[in-house]
Amino acid sequence: MTTATHDIPAAAAPEERLRRWRLVLGAAAEADCAGLAGADAGMDAALAALYDNGGGGGADDTGGPRSAGLGASAPRVARWLGDIRTYFPSSVVRVMQADAVERLGLDRLLLEPEMLDAVEPDVHLVGTLLSLNQVMPQRARESARAVVRAVVRDLERRLAQRTRSVVRGALDRSARTHRPRRAADIDWNGTIRRNLQHYLPEHGTIVPQNLVGYGRRTHGVQRHVTLAIDQSGSMAESVVYASVFGAVLGSMRTLRTSLVVFDTAVVDLTEELSDPVEVLFGTQLGGGTDINRAIAYCQGLITRPADSVFVLISDLYEGGIRDEMLQRVAAMTAAGVQVVVLLALSDEGAPSYDRDNAAALAAMGVPAFACTPDAFPELMAAAIQGHSMTAWAERRQDHGADGDR
Repeated sequence: MTTATHDIPAAAAPEERLRRWRLVLGAAAEADCAGLAGADAGMDAALAALYDNGGGGGADDTGGPRSAGLGASAPRVARWLGDIRTYFPSSVVRVMQADAVERLGLDRLLLEPEMLDAVEPDVHLVGTLLSLNQVMPQRARESARAVVRAVVRDLERRLAQRTRSVVRGALDRSARTHRPRRAADIDWNGTIRRNLQHYLPEHGTIVPQNLVGYGRRTHGVQRHVTLAIDQSGSMAESVVYASVFGAVLGSMRTLRTSLVVFDTAVVDLTEELSDPVEVLFGTQLGGGTDINRAIAYCQGLITRPADSVFVLISDLYEGGIRDEMLQRVAAMTAAGVQVVVLLALSDEGAPSYDRDNAAALAAMGVPAFACTPDAFPELMAAAIQGHSMTAWAERRQDHGADGDR
């Protein structure tokens, strides 16, 4: 479990060490540690409500550290949500809320507006709310939207400006030229590869006969980015981040952005891209998965393959026709579409995923890997510029980036 006590330093005063152990172990350790008063007592009560069996404030039957229990009854939960925000930092509150969803049935209680007013907004909570979207009573919808809106605004504040800047730069540099006008436009790696035959061993250098560089973007050519998002339950956090990035990309006039979500059916939410909150409430987490159907729909959206990037975000567990799915990906890449497959777009790394399908995609030059939100702008830049996704993923791995590749 997670508490505000963190690791107990060896050099801490004996009284402080006993206090922290008391908060970790619960009331069963009071005889051996110390009594609690004031804010410590309130913190202990908040921990007991979530982690102590029966909610009686003691440890489990073994006398060990606090463990899972159903100590909080429904009438107390709203007050408890307020208490933990008083006693713990936001990072700990988010962990405790996630534990409460699992252990106290907080997901059911979130259907009540007063509960939603007390929670700390975060990405995981948004995923829980989206999974309840279809059963949420009308009186709770506005409160739920307020929670989702707060998280979306925070993500846009963190991610939008950098995404636009990186992607605009990629668009400007995406055209190749053999007559770069400025030194900054020279692609030195490409130039070296093209001129290896002009290596002068006696001087230890290459004399380039042909330059390779980046041209400036032609304004008449608009790149098309299509995001296809798997709505299965394990993809909740990816759905949130992908919807925000879709809205950011959709706001750029230099791109044509399409956003599609799918389970066994396909829903095109492109018309909602101006408002990522509407996009999120247009999703329906859970259910089956038909990736082949989703790819078939997206193929129909792509009119200029060489100017298109297709991003599939899925754990690759296919409930549709697997062979057709793989054939469609092969056909898209052969036509010139830059295909990117993300097992997750989140800070949590790759979830459980279909390794056979991932291996089959990698064999055709389309690696499947997880990507963190902070790395997504650079991923899109690389895709727009036509770089190898295999090479990009390997560089991220070499640099210690997260994700299962």
